[in-house]
Formats: sequence, C-alpha cells, structure tokens
Amino acid sequence: MERDHIVSILRQSPSPAYVVHLGQLEKNLKILQEVQEQSGATILLALKGFAMFGVFPLVRQYLSGICASGPQEARLGAEEFGGQVHTFAPAFSQADLEECLKHSHHIVFNSFSQWRKFRPLINQSGKPVSVGLRVNPEVSTGAVALYDPCAPNSRLGILRSEFDGQSMEGIEGLHFHTLCEQNSDALEATLEGFERKFGEFLPGLKWVNFGGGHHITREDYDRDLLVRLIRHFRETYDLKVFLEPGEAVALNTGLLVTEVMDILPRKKHIAILDTSVTAHMPDVLEMPYRPGIIDGFEPGEKAYTYQLGGMTCLAGDVIGDWSFEVPLKPGDRLAFTDMAHYTMVKNTTFNGIKLPDIAVYDPQSDSLEVLRKFGYEDYRNRLG
Repeated sequence: MERDHIVSILRQSPSPAYVVHLGQLEKNLKILQEVQEQSGATILLALKGFAMFGVFPLVRQYLSGICASGPQEARLGAEEFGGQVHTFAPAFSQADLEECLKHSHHIVFNSFSQWRKFRPLINQSGKPVSVGLRVNPEVSTGAVALYDPCAPNSRLGILRSEFDGQSMEGIEGLHFHTLCEQNSDALEATLEGFERKFGEFLPGLKWVNFGGGHHITREDYDRDLLVRLIRHFRETYDLKVFLEPGEAVALNTGLLVTEVMDILPRKKHIAILDTSVTAHMPDVLEMPYRPGIIDGFEPGEKAYTYQLGGMTCLAGDVIGDWSFEVPLKPGDRLAFTDMAHYTMVKNTTFNGIKLPDIAVYDPQSDSLEVLRKFGYEDYRNRLG
C-alpha cells in the first residue's frame, strides 16, 4: 500500500477496525483473472479464508463463484455472491446436506460411506448437483503440521487404498487440498502424487479441484509454472480444473487498525492495545507467525522497544515485541498488516471484547467507509 494511503486510513479509521484496501484487492483479482485466462482454470473464492460480503460486488467481477465448508457458507455464497457454489465438509448431517443442496452446484464427500448414505437423498432432490470425492494424495509439502491435510492419520481426504472395491458410478470429480501459503512447486509435487495414485480414475470424470493454499498473488509466486501445470493437466485428461484460494484473494489487502490505550513501565515496557491477538488475529498464535506493523521494527532495532499486549484477561494475550523510532503514547495508532484473511472469519468475543469494525478504503476517492459495527447484541446473541 502507498504511504499516503496508510496515513489516510490511520486518520479516518475507527479503532479497532479491519480495513480492506479496495485498490489492492482489485490488483489481486486482476492477477487471478489473468491466471484464469491463460490456464483455462476456474478460480473460486474460499469463504473459509475471506467472507467479507461487502466486497463481493467487486470480487464477482473477476471470479465466478465460491467454495464453502458447510451450509452457512454455502447460503452466504448463494445469497451474497451468486454464481457457482462448491461445498465440501469432512462429514454432513442429513439436515446440513439438505440445506447445502438448496444452494450448491457441487457437493464433495470425504468418504465413500457418506456418499453411499446420501446418494438417495441427492437423487431424490431432483437438483442437478455435481458430486465429487476429496482424496488424500499423501504428499506433505507444508512446514506447519497443524495445516497439513496429508499428515499421518489425517481425517481429510480418501486414501488410495480405500478406493479398492468401490464404485465410481455417479461421481463426476475429484478434489484435493494439500497446500497452505505455498508456491506452485508444491502443487507440482502434489500433482505428481495425485496422478500416480488416482490417475486411473480420471477418465470419464468431468472435473478436478486443486483446492486452496495457492499463494498466487504473492510477489515471488511462479504463476508461469502454475499455468503450465493447469494447461498440461487439462490437455492430458480433458477435465475442467478448479482452484479455490481464499488467502490469495485477500493477500496484503487489509490492515487491523488499533490504538495504544496505556503504557506500563515494566523492565520491558508494555503497550496495551485496544485489540487482541487471541480474539482478533488468532492465526498469529495458531500458525504461528509474526505480523508486520507499519513503522514497526525488530526488538532493539530502533530506540524504543515495547511488548504489545491485548485487551483480554488471558495472560498469553501478547502479540509480541516491536521497536519504534519514537516512543509510543496513549492515543497513538498502529496498523498490523495483511489482516484481511483468517481474521474476520475467525475472530471471537472472548471476554466480551469488542469486535473490530469492518471498513473499506477507496484510494480513488481517498475515502473510508465503515460497512459493519459490532456491539453488545452481537456478543449476547452468541450465548444462551
């Protein structure tokens, strides 16, 4: 983001707030559109990573649908985005599947037993839904075990050995999702394993879904290799190819604006912020990773180092240590970077803490619009 845009966002934004930069979002979408045009693939938005429906009118100018992880995401996609809705869940209840069928064009099962159980329901529904199976190529390429769907004893995807003796009648596609924030070389390795294990089942199918985790809009991502892989696969098997990234859509588009509430003069100075790593940016703890801060540096790199802490009573609600060129004081604004994906979709009201507002910044008009504010009722309505 340009420096003057950041300054303007910090000046106009409430706190705490997630602010999505519409110009950066459209830049990502244009990259994805180019990949679609060059490769012939269809790219869907994964709502599990980014479900900010206030920007769907922009996103659907470039992408043709969404992928969902259950009935609520499927309904949100159908009602707010439109276009194709592809739904996968590790397991469906009958009620959930009935709801998903109202909104979905593709349904992907995680086991042959679920497919056998619900095939009569799908047939009776009369809806022309395309059914697929999620498979596990057993190719681990990621660095964080928590995010590895191919880890030993994974519950995600059908193993090759589980295909023996099973009928593929009624199945139109195969789906795999093995990546997390990775480059196209990881997809290349996955495809080799996928073709070796499941290639015999591809003739006669209509589509294959390469899942998400493709960091397509990252600066160093090898998009030429991605295009070659997709085109080779399409030409070899004559299948439609889907990709369903969430993070690539929203990568580097969002800031979490926060305000310094107090400074505690400990041996290591502590700045208390009006946000929370636990409640508002949980991936920082789960991945884990260190988020960027505008004008924030490594501890000790600049003259003034602070431990940044959140507003909840959890002792571990500590975001980390950063240094700054000037001392922090109550009322100062800070902006955490890359805070659009896996933030709004994961945040909580733990401790009754206020959820950040949701806003967009339009660089063309230099204006910030708050799309959603949260209050007591949002906290109360989640409880019984």
